[in-house]
Amino acid sequence: MESTMTFKALVTAASIAVALVTTSATAEAPKAPYESKRIDVLGYEMAYVDHGSGEPVVFLHGNPTSSYLWRNIMPAVADTHRVIAPDLLGMGDSEKPAVDYSYALHAKHLHAFLDGLDLQNVTLVVHDWGSALGLDWAQNNEDRIKSVVMMEAVLPPVWPVPSYEVMGAMEEGFKAFRTPGVGEKLIIEDNFMIDVGLGQQFVLNPLPAGILAKYNNYYTEPAQRQVILNWTRSVPIAGEPADVVAVVENYSKWLTESQTPKLLIHVQPGVLVPPPAVEWLEANVPNLTTVDIGAGVHFIQETNPEAISATLDEWVTKH
Repeated sequence: MESTMTFKALVTAASIAVALVTTSATAEAPKAPYESKRIDVLGYEMAYVDHGSGEPVVFLHGNPTSSYLWRNIMPAVADTHRVIAPDLLGMGDSEKPAVDYSYALHAKHLHAFLDGLDLQNVTLVVHDWGSALGLDWAQNNEDRIKSVVMMEAVLPPVWPVPSYEVMGAMEEGFKAFRTPGVGEKLIIEDNFMIDVGLGQQFVLNPLPAGILAKYNNYYTEPAQRQVILNWTRSVPIAGEPADVVAVVENYSKWLTESQTPKLLIHVQPGVLVPPPAVEWLEANVPNLTTVDIGAGVHFIQETNPEAISATLDEWVTKH
C-alpha cells in the first residue's frame, strides 16, 4: 500500500486541482457511447446502460466514478454481447437520496437491480468497490456466472487490511477520512477524491479537464458527495467496518475454492493489487488467468482502455 505522495502533499495538490477544474470546467468530455436508462429499484431510481444482445457482460464501477468509467471498454464486446453498466445509488446519474450509503445499502440496491434483470451466463467485469459488490453477488449466484474479470479489485491477501500501520503512506489519509469533521472537509467540501484521487494521484497522467469535469458534474451540490466519503469509511481496515470485513472474507474464501473462470487484469505498480498480491492470487485462486497490461495505477480504464478492451474481447471470445 505504498503511495508515491505523502498525504500532506496530496492535500496541497487538492487546491491546485480545484483551481484547474474551476478554470477548465467548460472543456468538453467525450460522450458515453450508449444512452442511459432509468429504473426504480426499491424505491429509488438507478441509471444504467443496457445495450446490445447476446450473453450479458456486466460492468461494475467503484468510488468515486460511474458507468462512464467503462465508456471506452464496453464497445469492445458490444457487437457480440449485451453490455450492462449501472450507476451505483447516489453516484453517476442515479438518484441521490439523503441516506446512510453504507456498504449494505449499496449491496441491497445493486443486487436487487441485478436480480431483477434475471441474468444468466454473466461475465462480470469489476473494479474498486464494484469488485466487492460484484464478488459478493457472484458467490451467491454462481449458477448465473460464466466468468469474472477483475482489475484493481478488493482482493486477498491485501484486503481486508489488518492494521493502519501496514498501509504505509496511505495510513494518514484513511485516518483523516474517518475523523469526524476532517473527512467531511476533505471529501465533501474540498472534493479530494475526485479532483486529486481520480484526477491526479491514481492515474498515470492527470485526467483531461473535460473528463474530470464530467465526473464532477454528477455532484451539483457538495452534500451529494457524502456517498464518496462513506465509501472511504467503508474500506475494511483493522477489523472495521465489521460487516464489510466479513463480506470480503466470505467472497475471498469463495474465490480460493470456486472453479468459475477468472481473469485478473493487473498493472505496475497498481494500488489495490500490487505485484506481490498478483503472485499470491496466482498461487491460491483456481482457474485464474492473469494478464499484465503494463504501467498503471488505479483508474486504469482511463489510462489504458485499449489494452483492457483487447484483453476482454479475447477473454469473452474464449469463454
